[in-house]
Amino acid sequence: MKYSINAPYAPDAQGPYSQGTTAGRLVFASGQVAIDPNDCKRVIQAGVAEQTERIIDIVEAILAECDCTLSDVAQTTLYLVNLDDLDKVNEVYSKRFVTPAPARSVVGVSRLPMGALIEMDCVACR
Repeated sequence: MKYSINAPYAPDAQGPYSQGTTAGRLVFASGQVAIDPNDCKRVIQAGVAEQTERIIDIVEAILAECDCTLSDVAQTTLYLVNLDDLDKVNEVYSKRFVTPAPARSVVGVSRLPMGALIEMDCVACR
């Protein structure tokens, strides 16, 4: 069975989707941008490193609703407006995701919702 995740410490979905879902042992976190915790209508006004930190905090809150942590993440996908930002993203990413690190895809995109610099989704296993 599939269940919707509604984490109180993560921003509400901004469209017709869930923050995440579960299916059996798998937990799927929808693509997250760095929503400002004080204004859900905008992303934090910061660089890509700070936006990456915020996104990972949001993903942690979603995973916590399913008793998971970042160490349970098996796969991530990063969407970057500027692929030259990948080194800055990797600095944050490598501090937050422990070894063995999740499998990862990186996709260059022309735009992201709300003018975000980065978006991330993930799949975890309980």
